[in-house]
Amino acid sequence: MTSPPTTPSGARSEARTGAASASLFARAQRVIPGGVSSPVRAFKSVGGTPVFFKRGEGAEVVDEDGNRYVDYCLAWGPLILGHAHPAVIEATIAAAKDGLAFGTCHRREAELAELVLEAFPWAERARFVVSGTEAVLTAVRLARAHTGRRLLLKFSGCYHGHVDALMVKAGSGVATLGLAESAGVTETVAHDTVVAPLADEGALREVFAKYGAQIAAAILEPLPANNGLLEQTTSWLRTLRELTKASGSVLIFDEVITGFRFGFHGYGKVVDVVPDLTTLGKIIGGGLPVGGVVGPAAILDQLAPLGPVYQAGTMAGNPVALAAGVATLRELRSGAVHAHVAALGERLSSRAKARGVTVAHVGSVFWPVLDGGAVPNRAEDIRDAAVQAFKSRYRGWLDRGIYLPPSAYEVGFLSAAHKPEHVDALADALGGVEGRG
Repeated sequence: MTSPPTTPSGARSEARTGAASASLFARAQRVIPGGVSSPVRAFKSVGGTPVFFKRGEGAEVVDEDGNRYVDYCLAWGPLILGHAHPAVIEATIAAAKDGLAFGTCHRREAELAELVLEAFPWAERARFVVSGTEAVLTAVRLARAHTGRRLLLKFSGCYHGHVDALMVKAGSGVATLGLAESAGVTETVAHDTVVAPLADEGALREVFAKYGAQIAAAILEPLPANNGLLEQTTSWLRTLRELTKASGSVLIFDEVITGFRFGFHGYGKVVDVVPDLTTLGKIIGGGLPVGGVVGPAAILDQLAPLGPVYQAGTMAGNPVALAAGVATLRELRSGAVHAHVAALGERLSSRAKARGVTVAHVGSVFWPVLDGGAVPNRAEDIRDAAVQAFKSRYRGWLDRGIYLPPSAYEVGFLSAAHKPEHVDALADALGGVEGRG
């Protein structure tokens, strides 16, 4: 028996039936490692069985048991317009009717590139791939070819996909070469990467003093949002820009999450810092798999077939995926969506504060900090008490019809489909659900 649908506020609080999700998860575990295609979906951070979705409508999703939830995960960020937005669905269906894939040139490649470059006026070229991970891999390869250097600089707490050279954690000192963070990443690859802490200008200067002439690229989420929401000061970001310029290193902004999230532009515009390359994903695909790299012609034109840097892909620039991206960006051009979601972010933070809960937010990206402490801006400062508080409350939120990313380290997202009553219900749940042991 399935529970009845909830109202959009997600106000119901009794436990929900999850038999269908449990059965599907057991089936998946027999044929897929861990039963999932991406690790955090397994619910190991929050316990219990993952929820299996079957339909999304605006701000809501429906699971395989018929339970409704207000969704604040939104496919981990791409769905800024909400689920199944009519313009995106119409464009996707029309493109699919013309053919799912060609493996050839088609008009939507230039259409999406023109829209993206309109939003990044400092850039002259765009190349599309299939995922954010692939975009980062391409940007790193370009930077190494452009500079003729080997080393990369990344920052603890920033995630850039499962690229070997960036699956690296810090060594024992500030300015030391990295250590592999995943089995299968060789010591040689790990030692090609230096890892530095965020929000530490002294450490930043020490790294460039020691390695600057060897660093091909520094890569950073300008608003780190893969390990908490670790907002950096504009002055620190500008120092990084100055140091990369002085050393001849390429500055890569990983804006897979933040690109087009705060306006018809990247987060670089928000902080007035122009990188050398920007990687994109999520929103530029409108919910379908698209990644991209944008930058000046002097760097991007080193890609094959013009230059010696190889990148290729059967599904790169897929016509259906790019149609979804074009439709999404056209909806965002006016700025109305961004104004709406930014106002919702302010409302959520304010209402949560009145309930005694801290919700860090930048625009429509938010992160509950549930131990009553200050909002950290470095991964090393995320407190275990906050993580445990999130974990202990997660099932209670599900019972109220609220779906958050199933990890205390992940951020939530607001969309054009969310309404004030949605965020009010979320704030009330964050402050009203008791922890479970």
